[in-house]
Amino acid sequence: MTTPHYAPGVHSVIGVDAGTANLRQADHLIHHLMDQLALPPGTFACTHLIRTDERRGVAVSFALPDVQAAEAAWERLIDVLDPDAGAALGGREHGPAQAARTAALAADEHARRRGGRAVVYPAVERLTGTVTVADLLARTAIDRVTVVGMPPTSPAPDTATAVLTHDHVRPEWRDGHLTLALVPAVGGTLAPFEVPNPTPCCADHA
Repeated sequence: MTTPHYAPGVHSVIGVDAGTANLRQADHLIHHLMDQLALPPGTFACTHLIRTDERRGVAVSFALPDVQAAEAAWERLIDVLDPDAGAALGGREHGPAQAARTAALAADEHARRRGGRAVVYPAVERLTGTVTVADLLARTAIDRVTVVGMPPTSPAPDTATAVLTHDHVRPEWRDGHLTLALVPAVGGTLAPFEVPNPTPCCADHA
């Protein structure tokens, strides 16, 4: 991630750095803030690996459906954020300078759709048990799938192929597309590349 330039859409994307050290902690933070801030349907929430001289960990971001929803969420966030956590929305920053800067990096990456591992996104609740590739693409915000280890010129997987979700589906923003990496699984099926470790986080939020 690089210094934010505030791309179009960044004014509806909030970044937060609360000092989380790993993806599981960041997933928990996302679900906690989704509940505490009462974020609306249509919100995308992502994790972002932070690798700077000052910080090694994971920040999170929330893309709200519109600027008005983002402004309302920002006001609520400022009231509940821990004093040592940072946040950013557009050109505004809140909290300690270092945390606010990394929060801004996460928000900018998400706004540009260049990176971010999606934990919450439209219709994620439908991705339980076994679904098909067609289900993934037609019924959720995921708009592209890839199979790890296959050459770039390989055809896309058949849309009728079953996907074993393990109730844990974490696509990523890549070149503007919400992309799910899959791997071959038993019996000619596919499964998400990322597996729950050790179990899906915050099952009570599902």
